Amino acid sequence: MKRQIITFCIGDIYLGADVMAIREIRAWSATTPIPHSPDYLCGVVNLRGTVVPVLDLSQRLGFGRTEPSERHVIIVIEIGNELHGMIVDAVNDIATIDDDDLQTQPDLGEAADNKMVEGVITIEDRMVIILTLDRLTASKNSELPQAA
Repeated sequence: MKRQIITFCIGDIYLGADVMAIREIRAWSATTPIPHSPDYLCGVVNLRGTVVPVLDLSQRLGFGRTEPSERHVIIVIEIGNELHGMIVDAVNDIATIDDDDLQTQPDLGEAADNKMVEGVITIEDRMVIILTLDRLTASKNSELPQAA
C-alpha cells in the first residue's frame, strides 16, 4: 500500500512520519516548562487557545538534548484526539512510499527501545527512519500533559 510521509531531520539524521498525523508546521517559539515532566518534554505552547506539550524529539530518541533556536521548527501532530509538538531542525519534503519497501529495524537487543521506529526506508539514497508517532508520546514513568 502506498502512503505519504513528511520527512524532516535532526542533525544529519533523516526521519519520517505519516503526513495524515501532521496538523501544522510552525516556527520555533519558546515553551513554558512544566515541573516534574519527563526530560524529553520541553514544555508547553499555546496554539490558538490550546495548550500543546512540545517534545524534544532528539532527546526522546536518545540523540541528545536540542538547544532550540530560531532555525528550529515545531511539527504539530495529532495522536488520537491529542495535539503534541515535536522540535526538529528542519522539514524537508513529502514523499510517497510503498509499505512493501519499508524494512523493519534490526533487532538491537533488549536495551534498545525499538517501539518508536516503524521501520527504515531509502528515499533518494538517504536512509529515513519512519517513526511510530503514538509511541513517541508514551512514557514509561509518567504521562505527558494532555492538550486541553
